[in-house]
Amino acid sequence: MSLLHRIRQSNTKPFVFFSIIMVLKIYIAWLAIFDGAQPWGPLLKEIPFIWVTFCLIEWFSSKRKIGIYLAVNLIITAVLFAAIMYYKYYGVMVTYHALQQVNQVTAVKNSVFSLLDPYYLFIFLDIIVLGFWLIRKKRAHKLKSFFNLSQIRGSVAAVIFAISFALCIFNIWPNRASMNEIKQAEQMGILNYETFVIFKSKESELTDKKEITQAKINDIKGIAPVAEPVHFGADQGKNVIIIQMESFQNFLIDFKVDGQEVTPTMNKIARDNIYFKHFYQMVGQGNTSDAEFVVNTSFYIPYNEAATQNYASKQLPSLPKLLQAQGYDTATFHTNVVDFWNRRSLYDALGFDRFYDKTYFGSEDTVFFGPSDEVLYTKTIDEIQKMHDADRPFYAHVLSMTAHHPFTLPDDKRLFPLPERYQDNMVGDYIQAQNYADHALGEFIEELKQRGIWDDSIIMIYGDHLGLPMYSLDKHGLELMKEIYGKEYSYIDMINIPLIVSAPNVSEPAVLDTIGGQIDILPTLANLLGISLDQHIHFGQDLFNQTYNLLPQRYYLPSGSFLNDKALFLPGVEYQDGIHFPFNESNATQNLSTKKEYDRALQLLHLSDSYVRQLPDIPLE
Repeated sequence: MSLLHRIRQSNTKPFVFFSIIMVLKIYIAWLAIFDGAQPWGPLLKEIPFIWVTFCLIEWFSSKRKIGIYLAVNLIITAVLFAAIMYYKYYGVMVTYHALQQVNQVTAVKNSVFSLLDPYYLFIFLDIIVLGFWLIRKKRAHKLKSFFNLSQIRGSVAAVIFAISFALCIFNIWPNRASMNEIKQAEQMGILNYETFVIFKSKESELTDKKEITQAKINDIKGIAPVAEPVHFGADQGKNVIIIQMESFQNFLIDFKVDGQEVTPTMNKIARDNIYFKHFYQMVGQGNTSDAEFVVNTSFYIPYNEAATQNYASKQLPSLPKLLQAQGYDTATFHTNVVDFWNRRSLYDALGFDRFYDKTYFGSEDTVFFGPSDEVLYTKTIDEIQKMHDADRPFYAHVLSMTAHHPFTLPDDKRLFPLPERYQDNMVGDYIQAQNYADHALGEFIEELKQRGIWDDSIIMIYGDHLGLPMYSLDKHGLELMKEIYGKEYSYIDMINIPLIVSAPNVSEPAVLDTIGGQIDILPTLANLLGISLDQHIHFGQDLFNQTYNLLPQRYYLPSGSFLNDKALFLPGVEYQDGIHFPFNESNATQNLSTKKEYDRALQLLHLSDSYVRQLPDIPLE
C-alpha cells in the first residue's frame, strides 16, 4: 500500500500533511541561520511547537479546519521567512519588536530583495500551490475530499499534545538565561524562542536616576578623570562639522584594488590628520539614525529597538544643546525625508536649531532615498557658508547617503574600474559606491578649504555602520573579503569603522591605536572645545586622554558582547563559552577579557537604559 493511500485511509491527513510541510520549511530556515546545527535539531526543537498548535486545531475546529491549517501554515511561514531575512540583514534573531519597522520596509525594498537567495522562496511553494487549488472550485473540492476534514481521536491528540508541550518546556526552560540570542534560538527552536520573547518580562528594574552619576559610570568603565587633559580647549570656539559616511568600513582606508586607491580623499585626510583605526560602530535597529543618536548624546542605543522609536520623546542631554549653551548655531543635513525613522522627533529631542531634509534638497539626481551626495554637499555648503558668515560659531552634522545598501549605483556614478573578479557581486558594488561617496566628499572638502571654513573648524569624519555583513555575503563575496584582509573576514572587521579628526590647533598627524566607538565622539569633541562635562552624564570618553576602553555592543552582535583594549568578545550561552576576536593575532593565547568586564559592560548598558528612560518627556504642545 502506497504512502499516499495510507494517508488517504487515515484520519490524520491534515495533521500529517502539514507536519511534513513544516519540517521542510524549518530546515530551510535553520540552514540559512544556524552554522553547524545538528541535523536532528530542527525536529526536536521545532516539531513539538508545531504539534501543540496542530492538536489545538484538531480539538477546537470541526468546521473550516483546512482553512485554519492553511492560516497557521501561512503565519508560521511568515515568521520563519522574517527570521531568515532579518538575520541576513542584521545578523540577529527577529522578534515582535521588528513590527515597528514594517513602515520602513518599502523604503529599503532594494536592500531586502538583494538578500534573497532563490532557495528561500521554496518556503512559500506549498502556499502558492494550495492557494491555486483553492481558488478553483473543482480542485478545491478535490483538496477537501483528500483531507476528508476528519479529526484525530481525542486520546491520540491528548498524548501528542502532552508530549509535545513537555518538549517545548524542556527546550525553553533551561535556555531562558542565555545571553546570546542566536544560541538561545538554536537551543529553544525558532518558534519557541519567538513565543518566549513575547511572554518574558520586558523590563528589568531601572536603577534610580539619582544613583547614576558620572563618577559611578567612570568607575564601571575603569577610567579616571585626567588632571590636565591633553588638547583641552585647543580649539575653543571653533566651528564644528561632523560628517557621517554611509556604510563606510575601516578597511577602505588605504585600500587598493590592483594598485588603484578606492578612497583617495579619505586616505589623504587620514594621513594629514588624526586617524583612529580601532574605532567601532555602536548602532542597532535604526542603523544611520541610531548613529546620529549615539554621536549626539553619548548614550547607548536601547535593547532590541531603534533609539528614534524609544527615546525621541525624551528631553535628551545632547551635543547640540551643549554647544548652544556656548553660543553655537546648530543644524543637521540629510537628503532623506525627515519622518523616515522618526527623525523629526529625534531632532526635536536633540535640540537642533534646524534640520534640512528632502524638502530642502529636492528630487534632483535621486539615488535610493533622495538626492545624491553631490547634491547633498553642493546645497549644504551654501547653508554652511551662511552660518560661517554669521557672528557665532556653528555645528553642522552632515549625513551622506548614496553609498547605501545594496550599493547599486546608476552607471554615471560608477567611476571606479573594477577588475572582473569584483564585478556583479555585492563587494564590488560596495567598492563602487564608496569610491563615488569619496569622490563627492573630496569636492565638498575642497569647497570648505577654498572658502576658508576648513581651517576655522574642527572636522570629524566617521562611518555610521557596517556595509558588508558577513552573514549577507555569498561564498564569492567572503572569498573577496579574505583577499582584502589576508584572513577570514570576522565580526571585529565587520563593525570596524574609521574616525578621522581634523583640528586646527592639533596639527600633528597621527595614527592612534586607542580603542573607541561612536559614543566617544561627544566627549572627545568637548575636550577639544574646552567644555567641561562634569555635570553632563555621558557614557563615552575622551579618546585623547584615555587608553583603556570598555565598549558594550548591542544588536548586530549578541547581548553581552563588548570590546576592550585587546579584543572583541562574543558570549556563548554564557561568558565561559564565549569567543574572542583579538586585535593582534599574536595575543590570541593571552587572557583577552574577564568575567568582570563582561558584567561591567552589561551594567553600563543597564545604567544608560535607566538614565534615558527616566528623563522627562518633551511637553506636548
